[in-house]
Amino acid sequence: MALELVMVGTGSPLPDASRAGPSQLVGVDGRWFLFDAGRGCLMRLAATGVGPAQIESLFLTHLHSDHVTDVNDVITTRWITGFPGSPLPVVGPAGTQRFVEDTLRMLEPDIGWRVAHHDDLVTGPEVPVTETTGVEGEVVLDDGVRIIATPTDHRPVHPTVAYRVEADGCSVVLAGDTVPCGGLDLLCAGADVYVQTVVRDDVIRNIPLRRLRDVLDYHSSVADAARTATRAGVGTLVLNHCVPTPGPDPDGPNGRNEWLAMAAEHFDGEILLPDDLDRISVGT
Repeated sequence: MALELVMVGTGSPLPDASRAGPSQLVGVDGRWFLFDAGRGCLMRLAATGVGPAQIESLFLTHLHSDHVTDVNDVITTRWITGFPGSPLPVVGPAGTQRFVEDTLRMLEPDIGWRVAHHDDLVTGPEVPVTETTGVEGEVVLDDGVRIIATPTDHRPVHPTVAYRVEADGCSVVLAGDTVPCGGLDLLCAGADVYVQTVVRDDVIRNIPLRRLRDVLDYHSSVADAARTATRAGVGTLVLNHCVPTPGPDPDGPNGRNEWLAMAAEHFDGEILLPDDLDRISVGT
């Protein structure tokens, strides 16, 4: 059973022409699970060759706008390109049901126009929601692919969750936005791949904008992520959703190699800082 991670979008809330908003796709033998749906997610999915109709379930780590801006597009496009359309199961923390209901309410005029115009569209999109309970190690799927949810700490954004996908002895953790916490350590224990949102605290601390410096207290720094990876004994650390965006020259100021070197001070395993659409084989 092959487990593959596709970095659909690796960007942050700050728009970047080369990085879509946060979103990852996990594939297991032709089954596809989408984690978060940030800005440009659906366009990047088109480039992967995986359409919205092929997504088995959408998992949300939290409801911050940069992680959910494309949820409405995934819902609508899955519905109108399905013959017939199929329900889109969504899993997320408490508040996800209301978020989905609000999204569908926002889409009501569009849904009504499409139903009125197309005889084969009788009803609107079906989006069943499962909210996580906030219990560490909660199993939200177990049918050959096992997906586990655990609360994280991104306060004042609350609740937030990270997910671990397991199949055939391989595992990947999608942590989302969080500072280090005990639940994350447990979820990451022995994982083959650990994906973590990271910030450069050394850079941001020197920027004279309070609103930007505010991000430091609810995200993991590069060193934080590396220490989590070491404590948990993971195989590969993936730096994602980087703030500020790494510079275009890998060897230049704020370049990719600076980020990797900072992580390597605290973690001696494989470290990656991928681009959009990069594919990572898990457990091979």
